[in-house]
Amino acid sequence: MKRIFLIGCTVLFAVMASAQPAARRTQQRQSPANTISTRAQISFPTTAPMEEDVVWRRDIYRELKLDDDANAGLYYPVEPVGSQMNLFTYIFKLMMNGPKRGGIAAYTYRMDGNEVFTDSARVKPLQFLDNYHIFYERTDHGIRLDNSDIPSAEVKGYYLKESAYYDQNSGTFHRKVDALCPIMYREDDFGDGEVKYPLFWVKYDDLAPFLAKQTIMTSNLNNAATMSVDDYFTMNMYHGKIYKTTNMLGKTLAQYCSNDSALSAEQKKIERELATFERNIYGDPSRRDSLDSIAAAADGAKASKRSARGRRGAGGSSSVRSSRRSSGSSAATGGSARVTVRRERH
Repeated sequence: MKRIFLIGCTVLFAVMASAQPAARRTQQRQSPANTISTRAQISFPTTAPMEEDVVWRRDIYRELKLDDDANAGLYYPVEPVGSQMNLFTYIFKLMMNGPKRGGIAAYTYRMDGNEVFTDSARVKPLQFLDNYHIFYERTDHGIRLDNSDIPSAEVKGYYLKESAYYDQNSGTFHRKVDALCPIMYREDDFGDGEVKYPLFWVKYDDLAPFLAKQTIMTSNLNNAATMSVDDYFTMNMYHGKIYKTTNMLGKTLAQYCSNDSALSAEQKKIERELATFERNIYGDPSRRDSLDSIAAAADGAKASKRSARGRRGAGGSSSVRSSRRSSGSSAATGGSARVTVRRERH
């Protein structure tokens, strides 16, 4: 009886051991390749979050154009080649999956251009496809959408929000990407030119764990020079002109700049203000250098005075000694010269 029980237990364990890998393989086949688990997202080593009580902060909105060499790596390849895909294709697939299926949430682009990350502002994937006439097929398992139907070739730019801030806890200056908005360019119905369509906002913190798995080419001369897309944004290697800052009037630069030259001057002014603040966090270098030079000059003057005093002291003692020697010798010679013999008369 014991032998039969042992044989039954052995067979049961063998069946369980053989069934478990098969179940894991089935689960891996069902899970999309561009998703990661919730545990992996939580454990992702993201950058330090920006505290709410920072003493200095400035929110900047930039427009990144993908025909710029610094941003071109975000555009190619237009259609996925193996595991490589451009940034919009990756964001689009994550948005279609949604947070419940291991993706991310997208939020409506409002007419004022400000981002609102609330549940009521979330983009509904099927409604998004219908609004922008993106072809898809309904199946028993959901919807089917080919890579060629994703309008990644038409997304030629991004709006990017970054926060430049000073962290008083660590005494460091940071520029952190907060959100991204893809911009689609489509020909209008009359063929008069391209029309700009900002699609939706996504939180960069939601996107960062996924971008750490995607690489981007960073050089036209060396195609082996690559880095992760997350490192690309974290190191602020993108290039984009400022079109808005968070201000008390709530206006963009174009709304209070009268012409293009004034707009360009305002953009350069803001960039200069940011660079000046970052450079002068620990004090004005030019003033510090001038103070150092004054202190060095004062120290040099003191040293020269001390050396002059030393030379005068050494020269005075030697002259005294020489004068003493000369007076002694002259007295000796003079004394011998003045010695006379007095003769007495008898």
